[in-house]
Amino acid sequence: MEIITQVNDSVNGFVWGMFGLVLLIGTGILMTVATGFFQVSRIRHWWKHTIGSLFTKKVMGHTKEKGTISPFQALCTALAATVGTGNIAGVAAAICIGGAGAVFWMWIAAFFGMMTNYSENVLGIYYRRRNKNGEWSGGAMYYLADGLGGKKGMRIPGKVLAVLFSIFTLLASFGIGSMGQVNKIVANVAAAFPIDQLASVEVFGGVSLYNVILGAVVMILAAMITLGGLKRIANAAEKIVPVMVVLFVVGSIVVIGINYASILPAFAAIFKGAFQPIAAIGGGIGVIISKVMTQGFKRGVFSNEAGLGSSVMVHSNSNVKEPVQQGMWGIFEVFADTMIVCTMTALVVLTSGAYNLETGEILAGYSDSTLVGGAFNTVFGWGNIGSRFIAIAMFLFAFTTILGWSHYGSKAWEYLFGSKTTFIFKIIHLITIVLGAVMTSSLAWDISDTFNGLMMFPNLIGVVVLSPLVIKITKNYIARKIKNKDVEPILSYDEAIQKEAAEKK
Repeated sequence: MEIITQVNDSVNGFVWGMFGLVLLIGTGILMTVATGFFQVSRIRHWWKHTIGSLFTKKVMGHTKEKGTISPFQALCTALAATVGTGNIAGVAAAICIGGAGAVFWMWIAAFFGMMTNYSENVLGIYYRRRNKNGEWSGGAMYYLADGLGGKKGMRIPGKVLAVLFSIFTLLASFGIGSMGQVNKIVANVAAAFPIDQLASVEVFGGVSLYNVILGAVVMILAAMITLGGLKRIANAAEKIVPVMVVLFVVGSIVVIGINYASILPAFAAIFKGAFQPIAAIGGGIGVIISKVMTQGFKRGVFSNEAGLGSSVMVHSNSNVKEPVQQGMWGIFEVFADTMIVCTMTALVVLTSGAYNLETGEILAGYSDSTLVGGAFNTVFGWGNIGSRFIAIAMFLFAFTTILGWSHYGSKAWEYLFGSKTTFIFKIIHLITIVLGAVMTSSLAWDISDTFNGLMMFPNLIGVVVLSPLVIKITKNYIARKIKNKDVEPILSYDEAIQKEAAEKK
């Protein structure tokens, strides 16, 4: 464990150093400017064609087409993977380490991340293809190999980056998509629903029998769903995700509403803390601002995954034909994840008194894992209901993330080893769930951060190089759908798929 920690710290320091952060935010800024601030200038359009069309049969209806899911199922599965521990424990960790100001930088990362996610999904639909099982396969590995690799002299670099991205995705599916999630499940459930008879039994190295049992239960539940393939994962996601998000937001609104007098001071602390030092963080002004920004960006990406190229792998399974149409769902995904859910979490913590707005200190006895539960307890204190509510929310958030990342990892495995052997990956992924239950919280979290960052590099290189194509596809869509011009649609890199998609539109 010590060796793993040392190696991870070294890699993490490089990945989340200045170069990584500039690449991450710089790509979002590039795509925002290049598309004319699409997330703002076309807000009425993308809102109308995402959440505004939610209850239409075209969006909600299940498709009988093999290997495809509805746009709503694709969104729910993507949100299942993104709305996880990052939205609760991740926000709490960002505040604990970087202060209230970290929330501001999460917003900045999300604002520009909307267009990064949009671009990823546009490229994902454009470069997807059918695998041997007749299912859609798409993701950064394909637009790296065929898009970047299709440029003069870039065939080998494109292939190499595609393979690296797939390897990093596999690693991330074990980190953010398994160990990091179940680790927070175990910590919160054990704290909210203590069973001393099990917690007091040490299995090995300070790990309690309770942790092992909880890990085994999560593994069994995940196996029942993930081994059934994408359709089963999507069916579970569309039932769980809307309910869990609504319940969490409603519960958060109650806590914030009761503490309404602290709302304005909380926002003041967020904006002030983004640029001014807080005593609890320590260090000079430059060091503090750097730490606050880094925490905001890291936890923002951990939460919404914009820039990782991860959610592309499920968005590419949507039955839509328009790359931009699925790209707009990517914008909404980041908006819902960070601007709504993460903001609710932050305001709960900052208005409840669990975090001191003046000193940046948290109440004694709380950690990043239990801070949000403690904040809920300030309002729902009887019978420890607040902590138990968060423990259940954390379980649902983290469990659905495990489901979504199982699909992401299987697609990466498919690219590397073929679609016939993905069952092997699913078994390995399930085993890592138990490993996450017995690891220390900080190590599981740090490993997840590192794997996230490693995915980011090849993916963002592909997005930047292929940005002219994203602009071209976007302008083509605007000309046809908004300006009503008679223009030939740009739907796929493959002539056969282009023709088929154009005929079915």
